[in-house]
Amino acid sequence: MGITKSQHFTQEQNEMATLLKALAHPARLAIIEYLLSVDTCICNDIVAEIPLSQATISQHLKELKSARIIQGNVEGKAICYCINPETFKKMEYFIDQIFYKIEKQNCC
Repeated sequence: MGITKSQHFTQEQNEMATLLKALAHPARLAIIEYLLSVDTCICNDIVAEIPLSQATISQHLKELKSARIIQGNVEGKAICYCINPETFKKMEYFIDQIFYKIEKQNCC
């Protein structure tokens, strides 16, 4: 979405669009599923688990981190990634509102 058009939408709509766009790739979903399955993770662990190159994994991690879906801490020469729970709470609230409104609808 062009930057000039985003001004016509609410902050929440723009934020959710960014999050959903970042999630709209199977490799990124695989990364999230992997992070949820382990207690800690460094980038090399992800590369060993997902059949993509280091550079490709790094690009996907960058997108997820930019959208604040994941967080990363530098530990020596490694980066440890984890899920950002606050971001998923915002998404949960947004999706809950959709289901709540669907239940209240009386059409179609």
